[in-house]
Amino acid sequence: MAAVPDAPQLTPQPQAEVPPEKPKSSGRVRHLFSAWMRDLVISLAIAAFFIVFLYQPVKVEGTSMMPSLDDQERIFINKFVYRIEPIQRGDIVVFRYPRDPQKSFIKRVIGVAGDHVRIADGRVFVNGKLLVEDYVPMAYEDGRSYPEIVVPQDSYFVLGDHRSLSNDSRDFGPVDVSYIYGKAVFGYWPVDKVGRLR
Repeated sequence: MAAVPDAPQLTPQPQAEVPPEKPKSSGRVRHLFSAWMRDLVISLAIAAFFIVFLYQPVKVEGTSMMPSLDDQERIFINKFVYRIEPIQRGDIVVFRYPRDPQKSFIKRVIGVAGDHVRIADGRVFVNGKLLVEDYVPMAYEDGRSYPEIVVPQDSYFVLGDHRSLSNDSRDFGPVDVSYIYGKAVFGYWPVDKVGRLR
């Protein structure tokens, strides 16, 4: 009888370990977080651009522009607008105080270069015409007079709306354009005064 060769022995091979699948949700969270961070950085960059080059938040200190602007009111000033358009009568401007450029003042433009400005018993005349000033309540009027002047070239005659409490061009004369660095455009605090300034 022929010998039958031994049948080959089969030994089970160990199976390779398959790493557990990472939950899909963690990848989604990581993607959302990176998208959120990217949007935040872009938003901050845009905000910084606006603040540095276009708008700047400032706090009003003092009562010389009441009732238009209250003490401690927060507003935005536009630092770029006067590069593309001229300063006009009625604008509320922020400027370095001519007698101490370390300080900033905020006042309303009453006269531009070439204007004849005089004040008689508190009434303001520009080029011979009485200026209608509905932003100056009767309680804030001032009876002082000021002799007629011609506003010099590249200068502006400015007054505070609270005439009886304002240190303005009646005291330090017209303001040179080089001192003016912004236009008050928008109030944002307190909430009851949010809106464009007139």
